Amino acid sequence: MTTPKSVHFLLLSCCLMFFLSACNTLFQEDDYSACFGGEVINPTSPYVLFYKDAEVIDTIPLKKDNTFFIKFDSLAPGMYAFKHAPEYQYVYFDQNDSLMVRMNSKDFDESIVFCGRGDEKNNFLMELYLKNEADKEQTFGLFDSNITEFIACINTCYQSNQKFYASKKQDLQWSDGFDHYAKATLNYSHYSKKELYPVIHQIRTGEVVTDKLPKDYYGFRKQIDFNNDELSCFPPFVMYLSHMLNNVGAINYHNHLSDVDLALKTNINKLNIADSLIKNKKVKNTILNNIAFTYLLEDQNMVNNQKFLETYHKYSTDKSKKNEILKIGNAIQLLKVGNALPNVNLVDSNGKMIPSNTIFKRKTVIYFWTENASSHLIAAHKKVFEFQLKHPDYAFIAINLDKDHSRWSEILSKYKFDTISEFRCANFEDLKSKWAITKIHRTIVLDSDTKIKNAFASLFDVHFEDNLK
Repeated sequence: MTTPKSVHFLLLSCCLMFFLSACNTLFQEDDYSACFGGEVINPTSPYVLFYKDAEVIDTIPLKKDNTFFIKFDSLAPGMYAFKHAPEYQYVYFDQNDSLMVRMNSKDFDESIVFCGRGDEKNNFLMELYLKNEADKEQTFGLFDSNITEFIACINTCYQSNQKFYASKKQDLQWSDGFDHYAKATLNYSHYSKKELYPVIHQIRTGEVVTDKLPKDYYGFRKQIDFNNDELSCFPPFVMYLSHMLNNVGAINYHNHLSDVDLALKTNINKLNIADSLIKNKKVKNTILNNIAFTYLLEDQNMVNNQKFLETYHKYSTDKSKKNEILKIGNAIQLLKVGNALPNVNLVDSNGKMIPSNTIFKRKTVIYFWTENASSHLIAAHKKVFEFQLKHPDYAFIAINLDKDHSRWSEILSKYKFDTISEFRCANFEDLKSKWAITKIHRTIVLDSDTKIKNAFASLFDVHFEDNLK
């Protein structure tokens, strides 16, 4: 967590950058021009992306000193986002706001400090966001508690955040447009906790508490505008709707169903509820995509995926080429048992580009890792070492998903995974679209003809070795 002194230093250095720029002269203009810029410490990408409603509206390159800057001749007031891969955060612009931000990729959210015109409200939003993240950590253990203790604890936290919000609103006198997002950040984090409690409490303790909840427990739902177009891409709102649908969609089913059938019926039920509850197309598509993406990550039963996608396509009006669900659905169709694994480009240790279909010569296990998940990196390779001893007839191929070739080489030199064939993906987006790779725990098993035996396995599944028999 950033200390007050370091925050003060960051503010000073950030504002110095700001006033040295020509942007301060824009404050005199009575129009909708605005500036956005800043500095990235330890950059992981050569640019910063600037978004509106999940659409990239500008790509801002980093200069040699890792600073960036852009002037908008006209920028409508509202909530925007900036991304320095893989991290992103939100920023609100009122008319003629001109903001600079300083961020460190190694401690992204905690390092963010805004300065310039419009800085105070954005720094408030970041502080409230960090409070909510800290509250999530504390709340995690509360889900085991009885309902009385749970409600008392989350209400205390909510009241504290309410006071913080009210104090800042009075001091800063921010616009109604910004207040819409400030209240959403405050309220939907609290509402999410209430939706999560019955579900997580039952999973952890086995106790069904639905009938024990106070009569007004869900009273806040009456205040929610489920068709709020402005919040359709704002995480606190989207996450709340997801948690609410998990809660409502799951309560009608019982344990006589298998886990696979339960997941399918629950998620189709969630799609049905979302369709009946949400009429705004933009909000509905966002939530349907969220449900679908989460489901397709977890359930890789081919028949069930098809049933689920049929319902999804019935309700979704998002037919754009950018729709991740369409891409995943298309990829899943190509990954049926007996199909050849679609060809992608890989990179070997010498930096040479190699088509993947040239390296599969026999029965093969393909798994994935990234430097960003170091515990998985080590655990996955340890698992493979065990499987190599038991199944010498299989080739084991590890594919790194990161972009930095030299860093990948350093890691391999450090760990010395000499008995495993190591490659790096040349283009993650291509790999994701062709192999439906949406999580690093995915493992692909090929048979003796190098055809797909199971494209949706996991090294850590207790029954994984059944795939190798």
